[in-house]
Amino acid sequence: MSASAPAAAPRKKSIPFWAQVLLGLAVGVLLGWVARSFGLEWLTTTLSTVGTIFVQLLRVIVVPLVLTALIVSITQLRHVANAARLAIQTLIWFAITALVSVLIGIGLGVLTNPGASASIGTEGAKAVATQGTWLDFLKSLVPVNFLGLEVSSKATEAASGAVSVASSVNFNVLQLVVLGIALGAAALAVGDKAKPFIAITESVLAVFQKLVWWIILLAPYGSAALIGRAVATYGWDLVGPLGVFALDVYLGCALVLFGLYPLLLKLHGLSVGRWFSGAWESITLAFVTRSSVGTLPVTQRNTISLGVPQSYASFAVPLGATTKMDGCAAIYPALAAITVAQLFGIDLTLQHYLLIAFVAVVGSAATAGLTGATVMLTLTLSTLGLPLEGVGLLLAIDPILDMARTATNVAGQSLVPTIVAKRNGILDEDAYYGRIRDEGNGPLVGANA
Repeated sequence: MSASAPAAAPRKKSIPFWAQVLLGLAVGVLLGWVARSFGLEWLTTTLSTVGTIFVQLLRVIVVPLVLTALIVSITQLRHVANAARLAIQTLIWFAITALVSVLIGIGLGVLTNPGASASIGTEGAKAVATQGTWLDFLKSLVPVNFLGLEVSSKATEAASGAVSVASSVNFNVLQLVVLGIALGAAALAVGDKAKPFIAITESVLAVFQKLVWWIILLAPYGSAALIGRAVATYGWDLVGPLGVFALDVYLGCALVLFGLYPLLLKLHGLSVGRWFSGAWESITLAFVTRSSVGTLPVTQRNTISLGVPQSYASFAVPLGATTKMDGCAAIYPALAAITVAQLFGIDLTLQHYLLIAFVAVVGSAATAGLTGATVMLTLTLSTLGLPLEGVGLLLAIDPILDMARTATNVAGQSLVPTIVAKRNGILDEDAYYGRIRDEGNGPLVGANA
């Protein structure tokens, strides 16, 4: 009589990562409300410190991550049939979705008049120090050094009269994009002699992606701190005077995320629910981190899980993380420009609206995948001839708006590769719908088999 095999221990159910992030958001809102309601400065400081550390951890990894990801993405195109056509179609769909998004932003602004209903004065408004013009945009395409690093100094005077100078090192992601594409193209042109360089770059990218994953595991705590700080610091006191503008930004992002994108999926015969299920993790992470670049590894993994070939996703997603910004570069600048014009009593003409659309489609790379959209906004205002002092009036609530904008950005960065892959017949629809085969190559099983 043979002994029966011991029963396997039941597996513990783990909370999905996206659910952990949303739970962190709920906890953060509660902590922020407590800190603001009871004047707990220590709690506000703690939330601010934890949130700042989380964002700094993401930022410190950006330079090597973006540079190596773009080099590898370009070199991966050698494994893709019709690579040039895929690249062109990707850029075209970036432009199409940006154009529709900016039209949605303009439409909302014209219908709701966010500036006319704002209870905020323009007295004392100052132009922001960080500004963007077309000349600045063109000059920023040319790297100033190998890593696109920039050193800036700021002098501050203490009450005693002593002057201290603080220096900081920043990076220009747009220059990293140019460097990465140039190095990848050069590696392709060199051929076999570049194989060791490509192999080393792929290894470096794998190491930094692992580091990013470790940082991302802290997202539930970072999200709690970031949203808590926003609630504790801003609250309705600052959002209220610009309430219509804030609601317009969220509504515009919602129309693109839950209206435009599902429509495009339906037109291409793809399940909307399945795409949201596959992309939801990166969308929620983008909402709390406010960084397309920081969310890049998750976005790329989610896009590949939706059936987009890895060789193509490795090109399209990193490119999108630095240039595809439907929230920050289309919806937001359109609404912000209309709001600023109304605040300063300036009438916009059809030519102004056409310029807004042009800037959104052509200049979206200026946002460069970082938190905030100040450069893109000042670029839009300067093109329209609107007062740059208006930017300062909107910055107070920018972190709250940036969450919805970045979530929309990242969703588009996953959507476009999925659509292009479908249009070119390279989308693995079995993977998209979660269908699998058994080990004996039997019939398909799983969702929608």
